[in-house]
Amino acid sequence: MSMESVAWDVMYKSMHAADAKSARADRRATLRRISGFARPHRRRIITFLLLSVVTAVLTVVTPLLAGRVVNLIGSGGSDAGREIVMLALLIAAIAVAEAAASIGTRWLSSNIGEGLILDLRRAVFDHVQQMPVAFFTRTRTGALVSRLNNDVIGAQRAFSDTLSGVVSNVVTLLLTLGVMVAISWQITVLALILLPVFVVPARRMGSRMAGLARESADHNARMSTQMTERFSAPGATLVKLFGRPEIESKEFGDRADAVRDIGVRQAMLQSYFYTALMLVSALALALVYGLGGWLAVHQHLSAGAVVSLALLLTRMYAPLTALANARVEVMSALVSFERVFEVLDLRPLIVDRPGAETVPDAADGVTVRFENVSFGYPSADKVSLASLEEVAQLDSRTGGTVLHEVDFEVPAGSMVALVGSSGAGKSTVASLATRLYDVDEGGISLNGVDLRDLRSDAIHRTVGLVTQDGHLFHDTVGANLRLARPDASDDELWEALARARLDDLVRSLPNGLDTVVGERGYRLSGGERQRLTIARLLLARPSVVILDEATAHLDSTSEAAVSAALAEALTGRTSLVIAHRLSTVRAADEIIVLESGRVVERGDHRSLLERGGRYAELYRTQFATGPTPSTTTASGGAGR
Repeated sequence: MSMESVAWDVMYKSMHAADAKSARADRRATLRRISGFARPHRRRIITFLLLSVVTAVLTVVTPLLAGRVVNLIGSGGSDAGREIVMLALLIAAIAVAEAAASIGTRWLSSNIGEGLILDLRRAVFDHVQQMPVAFFTRTRTGALVSRLNNDVIGAQRAFSDTLSGVVSNVVTLLLTLGVMVAISWQITVLALILLPVFVVPARRMGSRMAGLARESADHNARMSTQMTERFSAPGATLVKLFGRPEIESKEFGDRADAVRDIGVRQAMLQSYFYTALMLVSALALALVYGLGGWLAVHQHLSAGAVVSLALLLTRMYAPLTALANARVEVMSALVSFERVFEVLDLRPLIVDRPGAETVPDAADGVTVRFENVSFGYPSADKVSLASLEEVAQLDSRTGGTVLHEVDFEVPAGSMVALVGSSGAGKSTVASLATRLYDVDEGGISLNGVDLRDLRSDAIHRTVGLVTQDGHLFHDTVGANLRLARPDASDDELWEALARARLDDLVRSLPNGLDTVVGERGYRLSGGERQRLTIARLLLARPSVVILDEATAHLDSTSEAAVSAALAEALTGRTSLVIAHRLSTVRAADEIIVLESGRVVERGDHRSLLERGGRYAELYRTQFATGPTPSTTTASGGAGR
């Protein structure tokens, strides 16, 4: 057994609670997982254990030397004074060594704890990034952030504040008991009669504190969620528009009150517990002085032995108190670890297969093929956690099949358009083509290779997606562009901006490329945000471009500017254009009409109008009262 496993085993056994067998098994499993994160730090852990043992030995030696000093004072021998001075110097040296060792163990435990938490944080962050989009659409952001902040900090506190004392306290306790038995087993046995007063409260206190810690974590997560949603630009606008500040304040205040009440209950429980422990310690000390003094008066025990027993008893009950405190802290920390591990236990739906390859090269570009694709979005219990959605139980029902045997091809260098009613499944096609989800039946391929046999990074380098919301991070223009290519030079950024018809605007900004665009890019207009995302796409240079309603929410002026930028983005590339405005897809090589997840029509603009089917109906409905649409298209009239 490795040294770190021994440490965790001792830690667990010293604070063993009278919980149900299943609960104990869960705790052991959690400790084993924590031990797995501890393995990379084994050298520091071994050093920490050895230094803790040294500290414990020094703690026990001092009372014995103090007892020797008392006996020498009583003896009155000629050499007693010199020996007392030597013992005093030795006690002082031991005190210095004990202080140095204590600082050393604290430094080691802090480094071990911080290192473990760093590894855990990275693991959780990397794992969450692998989760499917459905996870983020269902999860409340504040609840998830709370797991990565509050819960990780709670676990960190236990490592930093508790680990340094657990092992040394256990060793000190065992050594102290051994020495006390050697001096007077009768007094030791009587002093230990009060031991159950420590054990019974520790068992119950740990469970109650763990329950309060979980309840507090839930309330903190809800507060984080409310702040995350309401403090965003759209959230704050919505609250103001509907005049709800007082209601929001009350809801937040109620949750904050609950956290405060739990904090008071935790503080009082700990206070009652520690006060009772100190009282019992004082009673035990009185017992030692009383019985030990009586034995010393009747010459059955020396005065120095009585002093040593009293000091040792203090050293024994102090570790007991610390271990009881550690149990409460560790139980609370285990709750935090369990909440973090709960996220780590969620399995990503999209995982690269062993031996996954890159997209094969072809002289004419990349061909996208949908072959009899059927798909339904996964149920909540497969992609989320009830605690992250703040519901009692996740829904195991699926939303039904969204796409039914969809079959089409986008030849290399061509443009295919998808049109249809809202909810027909058009955006789902875009999500599947970029492998944000995997199909249930059929397959999607790039140059003949199924997406499931390709590496995810290769797919995302090959297929670029522009959505209708044009999402940007709260960062500079340059940083948002470099998401596509971190190594891009400023000249390359300006070139992409020029091709997206946005370079003049960026040059006019106060700090140019270093101008912060605000959360979700709210300091820019809708058209400007969209052109910036197109510039980012141009910088990425994908072989396939998917436009998902890229001009859906823009006015005529912004749409014209964005359409010009899109024409640049689509030139020479395979493109799949999803559009609600049919005027933007007139020049597509093929138009596919989706309804209720099925392909109901396909052909070019003229043939579909002549056929008089669903496309013609959509076209007549859209332009019945408006002017005849121009021939300007998303491809800029590139002759498609």
